[in-house]
Amino acid sequence: MPAVSFVVPAKDEAAYLPDALASIRDQRTDREYEIVVVDGDSDDDTAAIARRYGAAVVDQRDPGIGAARHRGAQAADGEWLAFVDADTAVDPDYLDAMLAFVRENGLAAASSRCRMPGCLRATAMAATINHVFPRLGRPILPGFNCFVRRNAYADVGGFPNVPNEDTAFSRELARRYPTGYHPEALVETSPRRVERLGLTGTLVHYLRLDWRRLRDESPRT
Repeated sequence: MPAVSFVVPAKDEAAYLPDALASIRDQRTDREYEIVVVDGDSDDDTAAIARRYGAAVVDQRDPGIGAARHRGAQAADGEWLAFVDADTAVDPDYLDAMLAFVRENGLAAASSRCRMPGCLRATAMAATINHVFPRLGRPILPGFNCFVRRNAYADVGGFPNVPNEDTAFSRELARRYPTGYHPEALVETSPRRVERLGLTGTLVHYLRLDWRRLRDESPRT
């Protein structure tokens, strides 16, 4: 059994996926780990690229990013699951740093610092994730950078296939288990959504998704 399974959802990500997978492949660790890429019926070379980097490729069964993450978790064998997006690269010491951090602090899950290269809006978004998310009563662990113990993941039912699936998952997980943020481990993720929508537009986008999720979860009378 590998210590860690990296789960990477990807749909038409041929432009970004090589950097993400190279960063995972090149981890400086003696621990066993695996890469699982969940292919969302891509029209490009996503699946072929994944196999070229030694990843196991599984087909996404249901639409939605939550379903893709959960499908990857079901196919993975690791004691710990590291969810990383196809446009996110992790530092070479990410695996060992995150594993040591969660074990030393008795955590069931954690995220870490992120960097979004590019415009000032991207820097501001990264600052929000780095300085606001960890201070919430139930920290939000972004789906592009989420390190979680398998049995805790299973206990809360995994990522739900709803809008803002990572927020919903983080809140439910933190309701039952201790979670946190590694202050030094680092990932670099694409600022493409922020560049397209702007900082305000991106925050509004996620607030709308969260409102829809909460509305859908409200009991019907």
